[in-house]
Amino acid sequence: MSRRHARKSKLPIMMSISVLVILSGVIAIWFLWQKPSVKMEQSSQSMSETTKASSTNVSNTTTTVAQEQGVTIVNGILVVNKKHPLPSTYNKGEDPQAKAALERLKADMKAQGFSISDQYSGFRSYEYQQEVYGNYVKRDGVEMADTYSARPGYSEHQSGLAFDILNGSGQLLGDSPDDTQAVEWLATHAHEYGFIIRFQKGKEAFTGYQAEPWHIRYVGEQAGEIYESGKSLEEYLNVSGGNYE
Repeated sequence: MSRRHARKSKLPIMMSISVLVILSGVIAIWFLWQKPSVKMEQSSQSMSETTKASSTNVSNTTTTVAQEQGVTIVNGILVVNKKHPLPSTYNKGEDPQAKAALERLKADMKAQGFSISDQYSGFRSYEYQQEVYGNYVKRDGVEMADTYSARPGYSEHQSGLAFDILNGSGQLLGDSPDDTQAVEWLATHAHEYGFIIRFQKGKEAFTGYQAEPWHIRYVGEQAGEIYESGKSLEEYLNVSGGNYE
């Protein structure tokens, strides 16, 4: 075969190889171009899912506030403080479930050997609280009375869900040095019965009152979570508290 003929035979082969190389390069460039797009789409989808999850988490912690006949209920818990009063007509008496829990609590405290009175301070009507508060004002003045006694309509006792526990001598639990262990037991076990210590030491700025180790408030099944949080009810529910307007 002549050289000229050989060159003619090899020319189509070389052209075919060149075309294949060019096509391979184009395909490679197209593939590399497409990968970032896919990654961006996946990243965008992930961000969307993250945003959705975040929104869900936020919605799960949303505070639900309801006003029912002038009563403030937050996340299922009735709120009574210096910012959220009860109507003067609110007069449901003691809550039966709260009363039953109180009796179980007192019985168990007695079984532990603590000196606890059968008597206690529970429900107070608007009119009765008006009398109680008025007497304290006459004795100590408004400014001082407001630190330990609620004005009529602002007392948790009117809700029928609050109780003051008394020691065996009829004093408020904690008023006697002999009550130390009983006070400590109550502080760490009240939640097991659906109660919280409503006015804790160090939480005066939120509750609006001096610490009262004897004053327990029934909140039901949320008591354990509130206790574990170490927060006042106002902090836990994220509602306004403190002093009067």
